[in-house]
Amino acid sequence: MRSVYICLTQAHDHQLILLAAGTCVVGVYGSFSVATHAARSEGRSATLWAGASIVASGCTAWATHMIGLLAFRPGMPAGFDPYLTALSLLVAIAGIGISVALAIGQRKRVHRFLIGVLLGSSIAALHYLGEASYLVAGTVTWDPPLLAVSIPTSLLMFGVAMVVTGERRRDLRRAGAPLLVAAIGVLHFGGMTAMTLAFDPERSLPPHAVPPEVIAPVVAGVSLGLLALAVVGLRLTLQARAQARRDQQRLRELANLAVEGLAVCDDDMITTANRSLERLLSVNPGELNGRRLSDLLPGLAVAALPEREEREAELVGTDGLRVPVRVLRSKVPLGSGLQTVLAIRDQRERLQTESKIRTLAYSDALTGLPNRAHFHDLLAHHVASYREHDRAFAVLVLDLDRFKLVNDTLGHGLGDVLLCKTAQRLKAALGEHDVVARLGGDEFAVLQADLPNPEVVQVLAGRIIELIGRPFLIEGQLVNVGASVGAALAPVDGIEPSQLVRNADLALYKAKTDGKGTFRRFDPVLDARVQARRSLEADLRRAIAMQEFEVYYQPLVDARSGRITAAEALVRWRHPERGLVSPADFIPLAEETGLIGPLGQWVLRTACAQAAHWPSHIRVAVNLSPAQFRDLRLADTVKAALAASGLTADRLELEITEGVLLADEERTLATLTRLRAAGVSISMDDFGTGYSSLSYLRRFPFDKIKVDQSFVRQLPGDLESAAIVRAIITMGTCLGMTITVEGVETAEQFAFSAASGCDQVQGYLVSRPLPLDEFLSFVEAREAA
Repeated sequence: MRSVYICLTQAHDHQLILLAAGTCVVGVYGSFSVATHAARSEGRSATLWAGASIVASGCTAWATHMIGLLAFRPGMPAGFDPYLTALSLLVAIAGIGISVALAIGQRKRVHRFLIGVLLGSSIAALHYLGEASYLVAGTVTWDPPLLAVSIPTSLLMFGVAMVVTGERRRDLRRAGAPLLVAAIGVLHFGGMTAMTLAFDPERSLPPHAVPPEVIAPVVAGVSLGLLALAVVGLRLTLQARAQARRDQQRLRELANLAVEGLAVCDDDMITTANRSLERLLSVNPGELNGRRLSDLLPGLAVAALPEREEREAELVGTDGLRVPVRVLRSKVPLGSGLQTVLAIRDQRERLQTESKIRTLAYSDALTGLPNRAHFHDLLAHHVASYREHDRAFAVLVLDLDRFKLVNDTLGHGLGDVLLCKTAQRLKAALGEHDVVARLGGDEFAVLQADLPNPEVVQVLAGRIIELIGRPFLIEGQLVNVGASVGAALAPVDGIEPSQLVRNADLALYKAKTDGKGTFRRFDPVLDARVQARRSLEADLRRAIAMQEFEVYYQPLVDARSGRITAAEALVRWRHPERGLVSPADFIPLAEETGLIGPLGQWVLRTACAQAAHWPSHIRVAVNLSPAQFRDLRLADTVKAALAASGLTADRLELEITEGVLLADEERTLATLTRLRAAGVSISMDDFGTGYSSLSYLRRFPFDKIKVDQSFVRQLPGDLESAAIVRAIITMGTCLGMTITVEGVETAEQFAFSAASGCDQVQGYLVSRPLPLDEFLSFVEAREAA
């Protein structure tokens, strides 16, 4: 170390040493500035500036070394080998160029360190080629230990300088240039100290040696070029900074117009932020400048964010307030380079909206209970829990008895209040872990969790029935409804959610058919009945399409003469596998499924077409269901059937029951009036079973009434039945109506009916319902008799 100090202080011109140091600093600054500008440029311009930076770097190292040699005072004649001197410059430029090319885009520190060692090696080659070009009139000896220390030390410094130059932190990057200058100094003065010159009078300089006086102007020219380059680099830097400030100002002005928070960042440091972000964090303008992103977005590695891909995060304000946000990272041109811009979107309103939507999607708007979708999700969760923990549970389905009556008579508003109060009572009836949901209308479902035994289901159902059965006080009125409950237990009655709900529904249906206000648990027999009903429904639809039905006729005879005066058309279904299916099985199903409409039309058309070929004094009677009567086109349908068959209107009777009259009296009266106007006769079937039949006789235009067979069965022995039948006959006769007694099966019943004054008799005593051919044969035989 002492020898280096002596060499520096005693063997060198101090002014030239300072000049070498200044040249090195200026050259390094100029090279870095031009290289930075090259990084900001694009295309051919970037290539030219990058080449200029490499040449400038080589010239910097060469000029620094040459000025150092010129500053050396060997105490004897000295000169320079022009070829080695030029070679040293070329080696410096080539080595630096290769090192820079390898360093572009390189982020791994180890690789950058090795590239720095390569750079140092090229400058070391420059140095020692330069020393080899230094010729003196004497001998040259070297100090190997000093060389062994100075060269590795300088290479290490070059490697570290290259590592810190590529770091993200600006303060570390700024240390790169001083380290390079220091490395060059260690390499030069270490090499110069290791070289010992001894004057030898017998030696002279070779003829081609260039004296220092000649080489000095060349070095001075290169140094002046480096100085000019430094000035250019300074100007470019100032221009870039001014442009960056202008771009930042424009960007901030534009960013302030954005609703989203925007932050322009340099690595982890915020350089500027818009007012939206400042308002979001409740800070003053400019207060975010210089803040670290990691403090505002903890746990989010911003540098690792994929570009233009949103991520969820939490924004932490100065007051500790945490705001849920979505962050989008993007690179935007700013000045001559790219800047990282973070878009930060406040998610509080969106999350609140999503929460409301989720609540609406999974809650019943009227009662606030879980809705059908939410209930099925909870049920699926319990199914999974059962499979994992073997916890039994039950599904109860219930609806309100007489709710439709409340809705129709008291109004839907009061019905809604009733549903809300029902929901409150249901929640009061449940256990801590049970859940109640509204499936729709007046139907509710209960999920009873963790069953110790099946009996607790019946206990809960009884509690529900008892609570709902209590009167409700609504708007000053006492409202009485009830509840029917069906239940299915998992896993005994099924384990799939849809299967459990379906089986509980079947149990509920059984409870309602057994008298309402009751509880029933699922029974596999119920499922078998449902399957049979579904099969029958499918067959019924096919039968209508394939016309598997037949029309049978039951004669009606005059009570006095015994002559056939009419026949009632009765539909029969001849199933290809089951044979004749009872009307009691398929007629209610057809009415329930809506198939009674097409079936009834077919019976009407067929009966009219076949009756047109009967003797003209025999009429045909066709039954109409309430569903058919609700069809506004009924009168037109009847007229079309008459027109197509050629049957006169006075030979057609349409039989209706009291159920038709209950639906809509005004519309029914209008339809009956249209049918009477067409010449068709109207008959009331099953008379005497309704509570208001007498008022119907007064109001509606009936031509005939048929005494229900329930009164005829006890004739003539039952005095009450006999009195009712006589009263009906007397009343009908006084009103000018034809009276038919149906269900007559004995001669005594026939004799009583005739003696009481009825007009027609129908029943098994006369004949069972007959297929068309047998009916025609029966008519022929009866007419002949």
